[in-house]
Amino acid sequence: MSDKENSSETRPALPDSASRVFLTACQALQATAAACAPDFTAAVEILADCGGKVVTTGVGKSGLAARKMAATFASTGCPAFFLNASDALHGDLGMVSAGDVVVMLSNSGTTHELVKMQPVLRRVGARCLGLFGRTGTDLARSLDLVLPVVAETEGCPISLAPMASVAATLVLGDALAAALMEKRGFTQEDFALRHPAGNLGRRLILRVRDVMHKGGELPVVRPKAPLRDVVAELTRTNLGGLCVVEPGSEALVGFISDGDIRRALMRDDPFALDAETLMTREPVIASPEQRLGEVMDLMENPQRRIYVVPVVDDGRRVCGLVRMHDIIG
Repeated sequence: MSDKENSSETRPALPDSASRVFLTACQALQATAAACAPDFTAAVEILADCGGKVVTTGVGKSGLAARKMAATFASTGCPAFFLNASDALHGDLGMVSAGDVVVMLSNSGTTHELVKMQPVLRRVGARCLGLFGRTGTDLARSLDLVLPVVAETEGCPISLAPMASVAATLVLGDALAAALMEKRGFTQEDFALRHPAGNLGRRLILRVRDVMHKGGELPVVRPKAPLRDVVAELTRTNLGGLCVVEPGSEALVGFISDGDIRRALMRDDPFALDAETLMTREPVIASPEQRLGEVMDLMENPQRRIYVVPVVDDGRRVCGLVRMHDIIG
């Protein structure tokens, strides 16, 4: 018996109850995708034409799915917030205005709070979409459009807890968000603007000038500087590399990394070497105006694998140094 066959026989299997949850969720996703296809584009159009905000609402597990949907919409360029359906009936409906689109989530399609909300929403001039498990209810018929969520069974061992239906609802919400992103031409830069604290936001929003080491932090030597002076300057700044500049013009003529020093020490009589002998004459360089992501791509190039880059202006004068650590924060 091969190792592969042996490993497949000894691999622990999921309990039947857990396997059933996966199976019913997959079935619900496939059924929901097919059922909502005829009206999906129309739903996206309603959301895209929203002149105000998208408001998601529901009760219980549907409310939790609605909260996640609002968060996804908001982070992908569609102003949105979650409205607790119970609180809405006690004053929070004042948060909804004319031009808003309210997305109601309900497996039964008869949720009491949503039924109570609907006439008020009509009066204030909001459009209403539904993501319902049952689409033949009075509430469903009163909305502008309803997308069906199809889950024949939930996968729950006692057939009571909503599982597959919630999974299908969450994915349907993500599908609407994805289609809306594509329709609006939402880009990585747009995403980064809404996630300034994340690594992606940092790489796409910040520029080299925002994080580079400069002034007294900048390690610099002249071409004829001996190895001892080069090591001293590297030690002083501890940035992993230094710039070799032309006297007078301060133009970059080469770059020396910590790795260059280690390799030099393997040579005969290394202390007879100077910066000009040690340096890389055409190093990778960055501009102060480049985005951090662009420089990261240069550093991660499989042909280079570098961790520190000199920063030069249009006249190739050294103005800074940026490390991979500075980019990833």
